Amino acid sequence: MRFEIVGKNVAVTPAMRTKIEEKLSALDKYLLIDENTIARVLARVYPNSQKVEVTIPSRVGILRAEVVHDDFYAAVDLAIDKLEDQIRRQKTRLNKKHREHLANAFIDTQLIEEENSIPVKTKTVNAEEMDLDTAIMKMELSGHNFYIYTDDETETVSVVYRRASGGYGLLEVSK
Repeated sequence: MRFEIVGKNVAVTPAMRTKIEEKLSALDKYLLIDENTIARVLARVYPNSQKVEVTIPSRVGILRAEVVHDDFYAAVDLAIDKLEDQIRRQKTRLNKKHREHLANAFIDTQLIEEENSIPVKTKTVNAEEMDLDTAIMKMELSGHNFYIYTDDETETVSVVYRRASGGYGLLEVSK
C-alpha cells in the first residue's frame, strides 16, 4: 500500500508520517490490498482541535474515517479503530452474502448409499469465473480453507487453498 499524506494548515512532520504509515500498514492483514492501492490521509489543524481523514479504496469498497480530537496521534488511533470496525462489518456482510450465494451454488446434493459401503455426500458446485486474487479474497471472507473457481485466464477449474505452513496453494484441474 502506498500513502498520500497531506496537511492543511499544518506541515506533516516525519513523526506524523511514520505514525500514520505504521498504523495503516497494520490494516494490510485485514484486506487484500496490492502495492498500487493509495491510502489518502488528510490532516487538518483547527484552533481548538485536529482532524484526521483517511480514505482507502479496496476491492470490497471504499473505507473512510474522519475523526476530530485535541491530540493528533489520538485522532489517528481513533481513525484506525473506525476503519477496523468498517472492515469487520463489511466482512460480516460479505460472509452473509457469500453463505447465501453458496446455498444457491450447491445445485444438487444427494446421499449415495450402496450395500456394505460408506455413505458419500455429493455436491455439485458452480465454479464462477474470476481471477486468483478475487478467489483468495472470497476464500478469506468465507472463512474456508479452500475455494473452487474457474480461472479467467486459463478457463480451467482451479482450487485455491490455504497452506498449513502459511501462504496459499493452487490446484489447476486438467483433462
